[in-house]
Amino acid sequence: MAKPFVRPGDPLFTSAGSVKGMRLRVSPFGRYLVTDRGRPFLYLADTAWQLFKRLNHEEVDVYFKNRAAKGFTAVQAYMLRGLKTPNLYGDLTLVDGDPAKPNEAFFENVDYVVNRANELGLVMGIVANSGEHVRKGGLDEHVFTESNAFAFGRFLGSRYWQNAIIWFLGGDRTPVGYEAVWAAMARGLKEGSGGGHLVSYHGPGPAPGVVGYSSSFWFHNADWLDFNSIQSSHAWGTLNYEFITHDYNLTPAKPTLDMETRYENHPATVSWTAGKKRIDAHQVREAAYWNMLAGAAGNGYGAWEIWQFYEAGNSRLSSPDYAYSFTKDPSASMNWREAMDCEGAFSMGYMRKLLELRPWYRMVPDRAIVASVQGPLEDHVQSARAEDGSFALAYSPFGNPFSVRLDRVSGAMVIAHWYDPRNGGWERIGEYANTGVREFTPPSCGEQDDWVLVLDDAAKNLPVAAG
Repeated sequence: MAKPFVRPGDPLFTSAGSVKGMRLRVSPFGRYLVTDRGRPFLYLADTAWQLFKRLNHEEVDVYFKNRAAKGFTAVQAYMLRGLKTPNLYGDLTLVDGDPAKPNEAFFENVDYVVNRANELGLVMGIVANSGEHVRKGGLDEHVFTESNAFAFGRFLGSRYWQNAIIWFLGGDRTPVGYEAVWAAMARGLKEGSGGGHLVSYHGPGPAPGVVGYSSSFWFHNADWLDFNSIQSSHAWGTLNYEFITHDYNLTPAKPTLDMETRYENHPATVSWTAGKKRIDAHQVREAAYWNMLAGAAGNGYGAWEIWQFYEAGNSRLSSPDYAYSFTKDPSASMNWREAMDCEGAFSMGYMRKLLELRPWYRMVPDRAIVASVQGPLEDHVQSARAEDGSFALAYSPFGNPFSVRLDRVSGAMVIAHWYDPRNGGWERIGEYANTGVREFTPPSCGEQDDWVLVLDDAAKNLPVAAG
């Protein structure tokens, strides 16, 4: 079970300043996102689906400051999720459930939240609406057609064109049968923002009878889809590096990111009842490092109590949000304020620190770095190197020994370090002539003992600690 993780010397990161007005673009080679000034942008998101409905302004500030300090660069939330569920101020998203009648009072609160996120250096990754509002049947909340989807998208794009936002469509559902509606909403978002916002599609995770876990299965060649988005599921040990590999190998090249991975403290079975095995911080790290070293442009972290902003005994949260209300959820084990300091959230900041000590955006996945036979299932060592060979990273989930081909790194001599993804610590291994295959044994091994092997061209003098 997840638990608060206290680290001396917080915060991990200090504010980089406001990002309001920043525009994100796709890099020239189609592998990652960049700012309008050409600076690579690492999409490292926390998941706060109920943000616009379940927090007041004081709580929004507490939440955003905590996430910025831990190193998150983005926050994911739903704009429209449930036609009959108001926010804490009693305001519904739409008047009479009509997409042509956005509720001004509701959106004034959204204005505050989006602006505050940007002021604190966080990009908003907003899912425009639940898929239940597009598909017919299901939860019987279908309200969108092609025409009003375009108008709703244009409303959102024009209202927030000055904000740092990425838009996601799909709302956790497949688009099959409704592709034209989603395309219309995408066109509206593009027109409203003057082409200033990126748009992707957030589909469901892998499930029986569902073909597709990435936007690439339906829209890879759509002109409105700027990058691909994956939901790799919240199940224990999902081999999500294969999902990234699928998208990475497509043409034309588009960035891909896993926006919904294993939620920390999520019951690790299909049952949501108390007492079941739960996703822990190690599982969170494993998914994130597998993603990034397989070629992802970013990673979405989530925590079971945070996305729903669970707060036991709080009557103000008693309104059902159709299938997504967990106010009295027996599987929730702590309030959201406590869950903000779970170990996995700190782990995301440590991963960012490592990646930013190297030009992570120049990495290419390279399984040939690992010379030893890969272990079964989770005991998979994912590896990547810089395009010019100046450095290489290999992630070992359980700290088991593995062999690498040193010649995948450039230079006559190679410096090797261990990086501890649990606390950001470095341990020098040694310097070696760049020949042959060498086995490396991590400092510890076990179910929670993951390590990153860092190999550097000695002539490059790459740093091993921030600052």
